[in-house]
Amino acid sequence: MKYIVIVGDGMADYPLRELNGKTPLQAANTPNMDHIAKRGKCGTLSTVPQGMKVGSDIANLSIMGYDPQKYYTGRGPLEAASIGVTLGENDMAFRCNIITEENGNIKDYCADHISSEQAEVLIEELNRTLPNIGEFFPGVSYRQLFVLRNTTQKIVSTPPHDVINGRIKDHLLKPLDNPMAADLNDLILRSNKVLSKHNVNLERIKNGLNPGNMIWLWGQGPRPNLEPFQEKYDLRGSVVTAVDLIKGIGYYAGMKIINVDGATGYYDTNYEGKAKATVKALEESDYIYVHVESIDEASHAGDIDMKLKTIEDLDKRLIGRIIDAKEEDWIIGLLTDHATPISTRTHSSDPVPFAIWGEEHDDTKTFNEVSVKNGFYKSLVGDEFMKSLLDT
Repeated sequence: MKYIVIVGDGMADYPLRELNGKTPLQAANTPNMDHIAKRGKCGTLSTVPQGMKVGSDIANLSIMGYDPQKYYTGRGPLEAASIGVTLGENDMAFRCNIITEENGNIKDYCADHISSEQAEVLIEELNRTLPNIGEFFPGVSYRQLFVLRNTTQKIVSTPPHDVINGRIKDHLLKPLDNPMAADLNDLILRSNKVLSKHNVNLERIKNGLNPGNMIWLWGQGPRPNLEPFQEKYDLRGSVVTAVDLIKGIGYYAGMKIINVDGATGYYDTNYEGKAKATVKALEESDYIYVHVESIDEASHAGDIDMKLKTIEDLDKRLIGRIIDAKEEDWIIGLLTDHATPISTRTHSSDPVPFAIWGEEHDDTKTFNEVSVKNGFYKSLVGDEFMKSLLDT
């Protein structure tokens, strides 16, 4: 058997007045998702253990069958692995967003999706001018990395997309009286002074774009120790994604990382290229994890029209092509990692819809948050999705 798992990040939602009481999944035109649901068995899945923060890192670990309560150490170290930054035993990696600060508030968690090229220039400036207590590493778009060496101190951080328009002083690293947190908070505030006057940002403002005038540190942790995917499941695994987080999980799990030209993690991502790479990868791999970020970006932006478009793009431009190429021994799983409701613009812990297309089917006709509830699987938790996929 060959297995393909397709994850539309942040796809699940709540009913919206603007969509006549439907969710975006219900309102969007998704014949290929419906095709999988109709020919498969469906249910809902709780991807985030109770008491853990809702995030793509934890949720995707669950979907792959890795218990976050055992394996999760933070988002930063996963992204470090993806961009080739090696962490020592006592090192701590932070996700470092380039954000937009305005009047003491977090105006934009991604600085209008600043380009990787501009972000790298800003990161180089920070390494050159800020106090040398750690090192910045360039990533993709607004997603950068910061690493502290030889530290084991415990601090608490807040994802910037969870506190849009929030006061910066209210959401800095805590506890405030922790010496390391205090040094890092000083770094965050200093970054605003450095970046606000940088030519990159002066040009962005001139062009009507939000400046990347501050950093935000969060998602910190040491390197994790994941059991190799092939040893765990006796399957050769690959990941197809543009997102460093998912690449990092794949790296630590010993899976093959497949990079696709034009895959950006944003609205303009190369759906067709990812579909083609997925089908090609099955020649050497037994399990392909296909992750698409664009829907989550639309959700965080609170953009209903773009969320509908990105759902439909995923359906037509990626899923449809995989279905067209499907062979008899392929098992296809379809789901989202977590809900990202338009109304809140952040992640929620609600169970998410899923479908598994194997040899049997239930009575589900469409793929959305409501239709799958009476499916064969009813309600699953965590790694039960992976177990069900392999038992198909």
